Amino acid sequence: MGTRVGARQLLRWTIRNVSSVVSPPQFWRCHLQPLCTGCRLLCSSTSLHHELSSPSKKPDTELSLRIFLDMGFTDTQAEQLHDTVSKLRGGSAAKHVLSTLTALFALGLNPSSVLKLLDKCPELYSVKEPQLQQRIDNLRKLGLGEGSIQRVVAYYPQILTVPVKTVKTAVGFLREKCLFTVQQVTDILRDSPAVLTENLGQLEYKFQYVYFRMGVKQGEMVKSRLFRFTLDEVRHRHSFLERRGLYQTPDKKGQTVILNPKLDSILSVDQNTFLTDVALASAEEYDVFKRLMAREWHEQEQEGGRIEADSDDDEEADEDDDDDDEKEETGGRSSYRKRRKK
Repeated sequence: MGTRVGARQLLRWTIRNVSSVVSPPQFWRCHLQPLCTGCRLLCSSTSLHHELSSPSKKPDTELSLRIFLDMGFTDTQAEQLHDTVSKLRGGSAAKHVLSTLTALFALGLNPSSVLKLLDKCPELYSVKEPQLQQRIDNLRKLGLGEGSIQRVVAYYPQILTVPVKTVKTAVGFLREKCLFTVQQVTDILRDSPAVLTENLGQLEYKFQYVYFRMGVKQGEMVKSRLFRFTLDEVRHRHSFLERRGLYQTPDKKGQTVILNPKLDSILSVDQNTFLTDVALASAEEYDVFKRLMAREWHEQEQEGGRIEADSDDDEEADEDDDDDDEKEETGGRSSYRKRRKK
């Protein structure tokens, strides 16, 4: 009897250690028979099945924690990681978590960095390994070498959730529409990776505002990390300086009467430094200005909508007055309006 109990304990310990390789029902079937020769009840009875199946939930947890520990996580980190995966909805997180961790470690990130990264972007738990590896390889092709890619992923882990097609579209836009060089695009991705998820319409407006309204070239935009800032932040600081006579739009030759401050000194400093060293104003003045500008921009948007509506009415009246030119004029105007709406 003691031999049988010892054999049963050994069997349970063995099952716990190989449950990740062989499915429990198959393993029990091939190992129970030699141990239970002459005692078929041990293989067929419901009581034994209950004994072996009831603790089967525990080895899964122990095994998961053991895997995390083997990867280099501390006990606390392993428990935190396991709890997070268990609470996530759907089975995709648990299914892809090991491949996700493996890919992140392959980047050279340490366990603490990986855990922080997953806390910032839990969506990475559900990314399939082939997609994750494809996105990492694509970033390398865009010029993000060793060291750079690790810093980018740690700073903005959401970049690994962006499909390759979306990345290529954004890169093509920066190259073709904004005329940044290949190296400048690489620098933008390294310093401002969130540009990949920004609306292309807003991105184009921001670029054109800084290029035409402020007279700033691409090189200075990259140096100042322009795409880390929202359009409102750029417009607020530029307009404030302009209203105070401290900034002037360059003429066609790129010349100004006054010496404009560099874009880097306007954007890449905190508000107190900007007001003290560049704008020479108080925080109260700046706050009042921003409220007035918000109201002014809102009124301009409403006025723009009324002007567009009035122009549509005028076009309809012109069409009624001249039937002969109807097809030509409405065709050209309608196609233009469609292009604008796009």
